[in-house]
Formats: sequence, C-alpha cells, structure tokens
Amino acid sequence: MIQIAKFTFNPFQENTFILMDETKECVIIDPGCQTKAEKETLSKFITEQGLKPVRLLNTHCHVDHVFGNYYVSETYHLPLEAHKLDLPTLKMVPQACMLYGIKEFELSPEPTLFLEEGDVITFGNSSLDVIFTPGHAPGHVLFYAAEDGFVVNGDVLFAGSHGRTDLPGGDYATLKKSIVEKMFVLPEETVVLTGHGPETTIGQEKKSNPILY
Repeated sequence: MIQIAKFTFNPFQENTFILMDETKECVIIDPGCQTKAEKETLSKFITEQGLKPVRLLNTHCHVDHVFGNYYVSETYHLPLEAHKLDLPTLKMVPQACMLYGIKEFELSPEPTLFLEEGDVITFGNSSLDVIFTPGHAPGHVLFYAAEDGFVVNGDVLFAGSHGRTDLPGGDYATLKKSIVEKMFVLPEETVVLTGHGPETTIGQEKKSNPILY
C-alpha cells in the first residue's frame, strides 16, 4: 500500500509529494524545495523514514515544480523523468525566475527518461499509471495509483478550480478536454492530490468545477 507525504515549498506554495510503500522504496514528485532549509526538510524526512528514493518525476516543468530537481538528482543519483513536450517549459525556467524576481535557484538537469501516456512507474511493490493531460503545460502528465485510489495531478485540477492557461504552452480548450476525458472518467472516489492547495476528489469536482461551465 502506498503512503503519501506532502510538503509545501517555495513562494508559490507548491505541493511536493513523496510516495512510499512497505519496501521503503519511494518516488519524489515535483520537488519544489528551493531554499537550503526546504531541501533539508525533504532529506530529513527521507532519512528518518529510512527511505530509498528510486525515481524523480515531474508532472510538468513550471518553475515552482522544479526548484529541487537538481538537489534531488544529485543527492540521490536519480535521472529526471518528464514528458518530452515539456522540455521547452523546463528550458524557460531561468527566464521565469527573472520575471518573478527569483535569484535563488539551481538549474534543473534535463530529463534523460521521457514519460509517455500508458507508461507504468514502478517502485517497491507499487505502480503508477502515466496519463497525458496537456493544457496547463504542453507536456503535463498525471500519476494514477488505481489500487490505492489517488492521482497526483500537478496543476491540472484543483479543489473548486483548475490550472491556469495563460502561461506559454497553455490552452483552455486542451485543458478542459484533458480534465473531462482523462480525469473525470476515473472513479468518483479517487482522491486528487493537487500541486497547490488541498486535495479533492473526482466526484466533488464533477459536481461543481468551473471548467464545466
């Protein structure tokens, strides 16, 4: 059974997730740890729990989700895994930092493993299905744990809201299609772990999410 640890990091209040199971292997998703203290918080948890990180995954490569990529990659000797269509997003991170006035950041390594729709991420005794959900970012993906009833959804769907589409590579119609055709077909009890803010469920968002109106 997968256990979930959530950390909220950086000025954008981004949610970083560690998924682990009984084998103590874990995956790190969207490490947003920017400062030394935030990086130490992440590593302290991993050490105290006796975890072995085996995968470094990005749902997408906007600046707030990749601050800690370099640190995690170097500390745990992990290649970055992301969708190839989000490589341009990753390459724009220095410009995004300049735009937001952010001076403290480490440049992320580029992905060496590219995720595709239908891939299965394995760690320990657990698995995650990769679902391609563009719209907020061109190479956005989800990580769906069917047996455990949750999905790590980055910035596609939020509690009572959805990802913005006014950033480079964003498109409202594409995002709506991703949500309706890829997310709203999941079981209604599926817990949605969001890139910002609290979790929600598929059933709750099918009732009232503004993307439907």
